[in-house]
Amino acid sequence: MADPVVEGGHRLDDRAVRERLTHLDEALAQVERIPGPSGELALDAVATLASVYGEALARVAGYAAGAADITAALTADELIGHLLVLHDAHPEPVGQRVTRAIERLRPAVRDRGGELELVGIERGVAEVSLTLGGCGSAAGEVLDAVREAVLAVAPELSDVRRQTVSGGAHRTAFVPLDAVLTPPLAGSVRP
Repeated sequence: MADPVVEGGHRLDDRAVRERLTHLDEALAQVERIPGPSGELALDAVATLASVYGEALARVAGYAAGAADITAALTADELIGHLLVLHDAHPEPVGQRVTRAIERLRPAVRDRGGELELVGIERGVAEVSLTLGGCGSAAGEVLDAVREAVLAVAPELSDVRRQTVSGGAHRTAFVPLDAVLTPPLAGSVRP
C-alpha cells in the first residue's frame, strides 16, 4: 500500500484509496460467509461503523458549506474530533487539546472550591495540578473526570498524573487501562 500523501491535504493518493476499498470489499465478502450469530454481529458492527462514518462525512460537508473557520468547526464537533484523534489526523497538537479540556473542567472544579491547572506534557504524560477542599472521595471523583476528559481528547498520552505538593512530595495518579480503551461517559468533556 502507498505511503500517505500530504499534498492537497490528502493522506492517501487515489490508487491507495482504491486498494483499500478493494481490500475492504474482499474482507466484507469473507465476513458475510461467517455462519450464525458471530457473522451477524460482525456485519452489524460494520454497518454501524459505516453509519457513524457517514454521519461524520455529512457533518464535514455541512461545515464546509457554511462555517467561516472550518478547522475550528471540525475540531469542535464531538464525532469528527473523535474520528480525527482515532485516525491520528487531528490538526491541533496534543497540548492544545489537553489545555482545552482542562479549561472546560476548570469552572466545575472551582464550583467545588478547587483549582485545576495543566502543569505540562512530557514524554506522553500529562501532569495536572488539582487542589480541592473537602473529602477525599470528592477529590477522587474530580480526578476521575479530569483523567477521562484528558484521555478522551488525547488518547495518544500514556498517562495522566496528578501533582500535589504535600510536604514536598509529589503524588502520581494511576490511569486505569479501561479509561483509555472505553469511550468517554455521557457528560464528560469531548474534543
